[in-house]
Amino acid sequence: MRLFKHGSPSLMLIFGFALAIVVGTGLLLLDACQAGGGLSVVDALFTATSAVCVTGLAVVDTGTFFTSTGHGVILGLIQLGGLGIMTYSSLLFLLWRRRISLSDRLAMRQTLLHDPTFSMVSFLRQVVLACLLLELLGALSLHLFDPVAFDPFSALFHAVSAFCNAGFALQGDSLVAWKTHAGVNLTFMVLIVLGGLGFAVLLELAERVGRIRLRDRAARVQCLSWHTRIVLSTSFWLIAGGTLFIFLAEFALHQGQFSHAEEFLASVFQSVTCRTAGFNTMNIAGLTNISLLVMMGLMFIGGSPGSCAGGVKTTTFRALVAFCLARLRGRKQAVVAKRFALDEASMNDALTLIMFGMVFIGLSALLLSITEIGAVPHNQTRGLFLEILFECVSAFATVGLSTGLTPHLSVPGKLVITVLMFVGRLGPIVFISLLHDMQRKELFLWPEKRLPMG
Repeated sequence: MRLFKHGSPSLMLIFGFALAIVVGTGLLLLDACQAGGGLSVVDALFTATSAVCVTGLAVVDTGTFFTSTGHGVILGLIQLGGLGIMTYSSLLFLLWRRRISLSDRLAMRQTLLHDPTFSMVSFLRQVVLACLLLELLGALSLHLFDPVAFDPFSALFHAVSAFCNAGFALQGDSLVAWKTHAGVNLTFMVLIVLGGLGFAVLLELAERVGRIRLRDRAARVQCLSWHTRIVLSTSFWLIAGGTLFIFLAEFALHQGQFSHAEEFLASVFQSVTCRTAGFNTMNIAGLTNISLLVMMGLMFIGGSPGSCAGGVKTTTFRALVAFCLARLRGRKQAVVAKRFALDEASMNDALTLIMFGMVFIGLSALLLSITEIGAVPHNQTRGLFLEILFECVSAFATVGLSTGLTPHLSVPGKLVITVLMFVGRLGPIVFISLLHDMQRKELFLWPEKRLPMG
């Protein structure tokens, strides 16, 4: 198949990430990277995969178990994974906007390098410089807000982890200590959102800021592309909806030790971070089942195309909503943002990607149920299945949140999550590309017959 020919971008992406994970595993096993030693090969592989796939799940305490050298290795793996996926997916998105066919997109070196109007070096430089600039600004902000906790290296580590949506923190309880600190919370949220919007959206927003008068709101909205408007509106409503549900489930029914403003801030932060980043200012294990279920839905959706975020992406979710609304209204086309209808190929990709994610998460949850629960009766494992399912969704969507199950996984369980993180990071891109490559256009139609439903 064409996808697996020599030089295929999808194959190169898989090999590139796999090589980075192998090298990272070897480095983390060095004594110089471990404060006390004793890191097993499986735990090193798990940590390296989590860093390269910008997930954030950890089997050991990142801050205390690893030395400053180990922290530097993890930081490098996060940066490598975040920039790698952003440059690759941004390049695919750029080709899509140029209306180049998927078969040509899979042969990017032939379609781009011979285009005199396109400079690969310039494009990659734009992506890398934009990412580094945002990370440095985030690191500076964190250092200014708390110079003691966020010393220069710590500030840079957390800024890179936030923008790349990795979720790694040097504190055992993540960001719980800053639950009420508005400045730290806002800095992390801005980095997470920007890292999850996608480079194409960031570039378009940067280009439009200086061209449109601030008072001309209608023109400011009209100038944005259809894709950018969908990404921004969907992201906003997901954050708002998640905030509302978490606030109602955790704070509205009882009076806690914090003010309503601080409780609202914690709800907003958790809604933002659970879609892809994996930081937390609330104890995840102490949340209600309502919050955990809502968070699993947000994690599964994830961020937007061309970003560091995981999940099935906001555009896929928006396509599914449009499809359902069209069916309820008896409309043949799925209309999005009152401007365009999705074509059949986009709709098929969205539904297929959602099914792919659900099936893979279901199979992983089944395997973890076997490795972690086995034949133990349900009445002796109450709540554990929800923790397993939460862990699987978090790993597939490369979020990194956990109810505390990760360090207690068996060796087979850790390997299942490791594979799930790798597939969740690269699987959707490769799967859709492979699916298109395998498809052949049939020159005939099958006879149709209605099948009773419901």
